[in-house]
Amino acid sequence: MTSWITQKELEQGLGRTGRYHTRTRRLALEAISHLGDSFSAGQLAAETDGRVSRATIYRTLRLLVDQGLVCKISLQDGAPRYSLSPIDHHHHLICVGCGAVSELDRSAIERALAELRGEVSGAIVGHRIEVYITCNNCLKQPGR
Repeated sequence: MTSWITQKELEQGLGRTGRYHTRTRRLALEAISHLGDSFSAGQLAAETDGRVSRATIYRTLRLLVDQGLVCKISLQDGAPRYSLSPIDHHHHLICVGCGAVSELDRSAIERALAELRGEVSGAIVGHRIEVYITCNNCLKQPGR
């Protein structure tokens, strides 16, 4: 079972950046912890009911992404979405129809990476895998 970053861990991570814990940042962190998986900056702004400026939202998201507490996921149309990071390493399935993001079963990916390690000259120091799909909900829509 996946363990997800908590609001307290978001606050601690933001503290490691040396940034102040302002009231508006706390509101943004609270909203992020409620939204959890797959949200846009616009949805985060709406969740805060206008109490947090867009500038604060974007700065806070950037800081949290830099700390590895929030994942930034780029959709095929270039629009970024965000999600709370699980505590362990993970990969994403991203629907090109509705933008839904889910966690990809990592066993197949880890087996492929283990094989790749034996084929590269050097050490793999990181990777990022996003698989684009059309989810079942979108497939059920007429005209698809």
